[in-house]
Amino acid sequence: MTSDLMALRGDVDALAHAVAEEGAAICADWSASIERSEFRPSARNLADYLALRRRDNRPLQRRLMAHGLSSIGRLESRVMPTLDAVLAALDAITESVPRRPFPSEADFFAGEQHLADRTVEILGPPTEGRAVHLLVTCPSEAADGPDFMQGLADLGVEAIRINCAHDDREAWARMIGHARMAGAASGRPMKILMDLAGPKIRTGAVRDLDGRKRVKEGERFAIAAPGRLIDTPADLLAVECTLPQALAACQPDERIFIDDGKLPTAVMAVESWGVVVEATGAPDEDGYKLKPEKGVNFPDTHFTIPALTAKDIEDLDFVARNADGIEFSFVQSASDIDDLHKALAAIRPDWQKLSLVLKIETTRALANLPEMIVRAGGKQPTAIMIARGDLAVEIGFNRLAEMQEEILWIGEAAQIPVIWATQVLEHLIKKGFPSRGEMTDAAMAARAECVMLNKGPHLLKAISELEMLLTRMGGHQYKKTPTLRKLSSW
Repeated sequence: MTSDLMALRGDVDALAHAVAEEGAAICADWSASIERSEFRPSARNLADYLALRRRDNRPLQRRLMAHGLSSIGRLESRVMPTLDAVLAALDAITESVPRRPFPSEADFFAGEQHLADRTVEILGPPTEGRAVHLLVTCPSEAADGPDFMQGLADLGVEAIRINCAHDDREAWARMIGHARMAGAASGRPMKILMDLAGPKIRTGAVRDLDGRKRVKEGERFAIAAPGRLIDTPADLLAVECTLPQALAACQPDERIFIDDGKLPTAVMAVESWGVVVEATGAPDEDGYKLKPEKGVNFPDTHFTIPALTAKDIEDLDFVARNADGIEFSFVQSASDIDDLHKALAAIRPDWQKLSLVLKIETTRALANLPEMIVRAGGKQPTAIMIARGDLAVEIGFNRLAEMQEEILWIGEAAQIPVIWATQVLEHLIKKGFPSRGEMTDAAMAARAECVMLNKGPHLLKAISELEMLLTRMGGHQYKKTPTLRKLSSW
C-alpha cells in the first residue's frame, strides 16, 4: 500500500510540475494583453486549466478516489490549489519529509470569490436566496411605460437586455429611464446590457420555379449573392444570401443551414454568382418553403468579416454612454475585440468601466474562446454568453449539450460569469405552461451565473417559476459540485 501511495504521489507531483510549466508558457503568450492586474491570477488559472485538460486524467482520478482523496474533477476555479492540497495530503499519508503545507482556505477558494465578485460587478447583487442572476430581454413595449420594468424589479430581476437590432435610440432611452426608475423605487438597481446587432446573414429575395418555392430533401437549388438571381440557372429554385463573402469562400461539400437549421444543405458547385446546394433534410414531407429574412449559417466555411458593422459603430455611441455593459454579437476572434476596444476608446476615456459579454455563437468563436476571454478580460469586466440558438446550428444539435458544459468549465476556470441563453422556458413564456424538458433544462442552467429569458406574453409567470426552481436547485448544486443539503422527501 505504501509503495502504491508513493507511486501515486510521484504521478501527482509530475502532473503538477507539468501543468505549472505549460500554464506559465501559455500565460506568457497572453501577458501583453492583460492591463488589469486583478485579472492576471485568473488568466494564469485558465492557462493551468488548459494545460491540465490537454491530457487524459481519468486513470489518475480513479487512483485518487480509491484512497479517499480529491478526484481533481471539480478544480476549474482552483487548478494549482487543488493539486497542492492533494500533494499535501499524500505527503502526510506517506509521512514524507519535508511535508508540503495545505493551502489556506482563503487561497483555496480565492477563484470562487473572484467569480462571485465579477458576477456582482457585471450583473449586480443577487436576489436574496437565489445565487443565479436573471437577465430579461426587453420587448418594444417596454418603452411605452413604466409597468414592464417595475414588474421585473418587483420580481428581483437583476439585469435587462436591450437588443439594438430592434427599435431606435429614442425607444432605448425610454426603456433605460423606466428601468432606472423601477430600480430606484424597489431599492434594487437593474444592470443595463445592450446587445449590438452584429452582421446578420440572412436570405434575401426568392425566385420561384413554376410558382413553387418549396425545397424537398434531395432537391438542388441556388443560393446567390445579392442582385445575382438573374444569373442562376433557370431550372433551379433560387434565393439570395445577404453576405456575398461567405458564398465566395464556400467549397464543395461544405454545409449551409437556413432558418435555424430547418433546411440543411451541402454545397454541390461553386459559381461566380454563388453556389448550387442540395437539401440534405427538410422539416416535413412537403419540404421547406424558401422565404426572405431567414438566418443562414456557414459552419464549415472559413471567411472573415468584421464583427462590428457600420450600424454597430453608429449605435455604440449611444450604448457606451448609457449602458452598463455591451453584448458583443458575432465576435469570433481577439482582433474583433481589439476593434471594439478602439471604437470604445474614441467615445469615452473610461470605457474600461463598461462590462463586455462575449456571445459565443459560431464554431470559430468556440475555437478562439480562451484567447478572446483574455483579450477582453485583460482590459474590462468580462462575461460569456452561451448563445445556444446559433451555436446549436453551427456545431450540430447533438453536440450542444457537450459544448455548453465545456463553455461553463472554461468560464469558471477564467473566473468570469457565464450567461445561459436562448429558449429557456420558451414554451412557458409563449403558451403559459412549461414542457417537462424545458423545466429540466432550466434546472441545469443553475450551474451558470445567469439565466437569460426572452420576451413573451407569460414572461412574468415564467420568472416566478424560474425563481422557485433556481432557489431549490441552489441548495443542491454549486457548479459541478452536489451540496448535501438535508433531504426532506425521505
